Amino acid sequence: MAQGQGNLAVRLVPSDAQATLPAFEAGSHVDVHLPTGLVRQYSIASAPHETAFYTLCVRHESASRGGSRYIHERLRVGDTLRIGTPRNLFALQPAPHSVLMAGGIGITPLLAMAHTLERHAQSFELHYYARERRQVAFARQWLKGFVHGTVQVHCSEEGQSIRTQLPARLHAVDTTTHLYICGPHGFMQHITAQATALGWPSAQLHQEAFAPPASAQAAPTTSAQTDAAFEVELASTGSIFVIPVGQSIAAVLQDQGVEVSLSCEMGICGACLTPVHAGKPDHRDTVQTEAEKCGTSQHVALCCSRSHSPRLVLGL
Repeated sequence: MAQGQGNLAVRLVPSDAQATLPAFEAGSHVDVHLPTGLVRQYSIASAPHETAFYTLCVRHESASRGGSRYIHERLRVGDTLRIGTPRNLFALQPAPHSVLMAGGIGITPLLAMAHTLERHAQSFELHYYARERRQVAFARQWLKGFVHGTVQVHCSEEGQSIRTQLPARLHAVDTTTHLYICGPHGFMQHITAQATALGWPSAQLHQEAFAPPASAQAAPTTSAQTDAAFEVELASTGSIFVIPVGQSIAAVLQDQGVEVSLSCEMGICGACLTPVHAGKPDHRDTVQTEAEKCGTSQHVALCCSRSHSPRLVLGL
């Protein structure tokens, strides 16, 4: 079902009509295995208490690598898809008030959050930014509204871009409100920078990216000149593997028969995050926060990250 220009809502139901889908929390996403062999991650927009189905919403991207193109052009009602168990790297935190800020298709996980907050009678406000009103998804929901939360739709073509319409709540910094941001990298970067400048603690800022920033996408090409080979040791067996320039840790381990959990292969989903027992990772993912990347107990994304030290010892 179309949800605004360029957006397509997809309802997934169990192949067994008597079954229910695995439970999930607001902010979760699922891996969708397409018949073409591609695996793509999509946030669940439906209410977590509705276990009979998942609602996804996919934007048809002009620079699609095949996922959104397939869903918009080839997927049909009645087709069978295989999906993974929901994963959540963008969970709601207990708070007396929550501010949800969505840019474009970033509305999908935030809609599930709004449903959850509403169900639990918790105060929230949702700010949805779109280029033009005809691109707004789930318009009927916004017209219906919520009892415990408010919704404001901001359209750039009406002079309400994120650069001119920053919610008043962001200027009222406190120690209990949490801010959730999802959308294009530039959108999230701008809000995070503004919130930080206004004094928001990093622990109260939460965000999820649907794609790595342009600089990260270019990294495999531009960083190859400075990359160097390094070793990976598996803590469980002591086995050591050389990771050459141009190959990821995940690719080398898989070639050697080591089981690795992979999904996006771009460092945005967290499926391959693995504990680091020793060594200094060169983090290139966009899943972890800077605090997590600098913490005493670190994880490395095997699909995209490398090493500053000659060897990394992994919790595998």
